[in-house]
Amino acid sequence: MTSMTNTNSPKTPVLSVEDLCVTFRQEGRSAQIVRNVSFSVEPGRCLGILGESGSGKSMSCKAVLRLLDRNFEVTGRITFMGEDLAARSGEEIRRMRGSRITMVLQNPMNCFDPLYRIGEQMAETFREHTDWSASKIREESLSILSQMRIASAEEVLRKYPHQLSGGMLQRVMIGLAIKLRPDLIVCDEPISALDVSIQAQIVNLLIKLQRENDLTYLFISHDLSMVRHISDRVGVMYLGSLVELATSRDIFERQLHPYTKALLSAIPSADPDAEKTRKRVPLEGEVPSPVNPPSGCKFRNRCIHATELCAKEVPVLTEVEPGRFTACHHWKEAMEV
Repeated sequence: MTSMTNTNSPKTPVLSVEDLCVTFRQEGRSAQIVRNVSFSVEPGRCLGILGESGSGKSMSCKAVLRLLDRNFEVTGRITFMGEDLAARSGEEIRRMRGSRITMVLQNPMNCFDPLYRIGEQMAETFREHTDWSASKIREESLSILSQMRIASAEEVLRKYPHQLSGGMLQRVMIGLAIKLRPDLIVCDEPISALDVSIQAQIVNLLIKLQRENDLTYLFISHDLSMVRHISDRVGVMYLGSLVELATSRDIFERQLHPYTKALLSAIPSADPDAEKTRKRVPLEGEVPSPVNPPSGCKFRNRCIHATELCAKEVPVLTEVEPGRFTACHHWKEAMEV
């Protein structure tokens, strides 16, 4: 596959993933659930990974961070700040995840122990990854709550997780994630469990913090509007494979893969007149099982452009325009629809 590092940037990518594959093995059976995924995340930028449930986006993230159990076989090359992560021990990776790589996950309630107060859990994070004194930890904990615009900070530190709303817990998690000044923040469906009224606030907060602190994000979501809002570049996944990769503007204005086009055509336009004349690309059928995927192109059974070639040959993610990658034999036809 052609390299997807931005050749205009002299900086080393924060994260580079090449030909990532994940195979699930159990009781003599196996299924490849991530296939030859490659991408890079540039310093100070946000790469959005977009796809329906079951597309493999979260599985790819867990494989990169070595969060999968022994039933999963992971192959490919993963480098972080130019260093091959395969050379790191499990303990080194675990410590790296808490300091140099931090995570904002889907359900904030699941990330806090219900038996301990918020202040105690924040302090434990800092004790593990810094040499700060108790007074310094308390000072920084209060600073986080202030920065996240959480009122009554002293009182919040004494509360248990169930006494805070999901939006407040998510803001605490984001504050912890950035306080250690990590090289990479991985956001895996960070807003899907929150009320719609809170979602935009969280994403706007992430954007604000990125600009103020020059943060680097890997943002994984099925929410098209949120990915568009926060991402510089976007990768689209389908059934374990990356099918399109380009700037956010290119992805949302002119799609080259039939799946991306069908996915985005489902978004209603804010302009009623434009909505009346808009062309719709049908997305029929269901996502095939990863245990028994179709031969050739995995999207062909749902694609209006599929031919015999699509059944025989797996399309490779290829740079078809400067900075634009797609995995489709008929991307030119798809672009014209």
